[in-house]
Amino acid sequence: MSDQAKSTSFGQAASAYESGRPGYPAEAVAWLLERVREPGRGLRVADVGAGTGKLTRSVVELGADVVAVDPDADMLATLRENARGVPTFVGTAESLPLPDSALDAVVMGQAWHWVDVEPASREVARVLRSGGELGLIWNIRDDSVDWVKRLTAAMGGSNAEVLLATTGPRVAEPFEGLEHREWRWDRQITLPQLRDLVGSRSDVITASPEKRAGIDAAVDGVVASVPGLADGGAVALPYVTHAFRTRRP
Repeated sequence: MSDQAKSTSFGQAASAYESGRPGYPAEAVAWLLERVREPGRGLRVADVGAGTGKLTRSVVELGADVVAVDPDADMLATLRENARGVPTFVGTAESLPLPDSALDAVVMGQAWHWVDVEPASREVARVLRSGGELGLIWNIRDDSVDWVKRLTAAMGGSNAEVLLATTGPRVAEPFEGLEHREWRWDRQITLPQLRDLVGSRSDVITASPEKRAGIDAAVDGVVASVPGLADGGAVALPYVTHAFRTRRP
């Protein structure tokens, strides 16, 4: 299946995405926006590839006026339940339904690896004011922990994980280079949330019934080896959050 089909598959599992995926550390989101936040001045931000609103809510909590853009109407319907009052628009990073120079920042969580970099960079720059910020952020499970490494092997690596482990993200004109920081943290997760995490991944959503059964069986094997999960409790799932930012000239 094509990356384009996978990138628009998440609406089929919107409730699992909302339950299984983590939010973002507040300090990481604040770092993405710190250069465009000014005392006494409103902050206008678009969350593109907003999904169910995990990143949207963090930006709202910073006091910004936020609009959410996503190619999947089902994901936006879930977002509206979780981030009430945030305007939503169907669109993509390559084709934003927003006016020129309207925004202080565009942020994208778990999303830039799906875009066509050159047209997306041009389009994001179009809607940003001069000096506006493009902020990219990903949560990646910390595979230095043995059971987490085995979990990743069971359910398969993602495009984002491959990108961040190799070349890293890139941007194109008019943007030049990306500043990078990372944060390490733990999320307490229960077995139902872990199953939703697995079920929210594009490779799993689009898998054949036979392949999905194999993934579920492999994940069950990992779960059986983690007492906190197998006993019905919660365990710490470690993450590394990678944040990148660049300014429009």
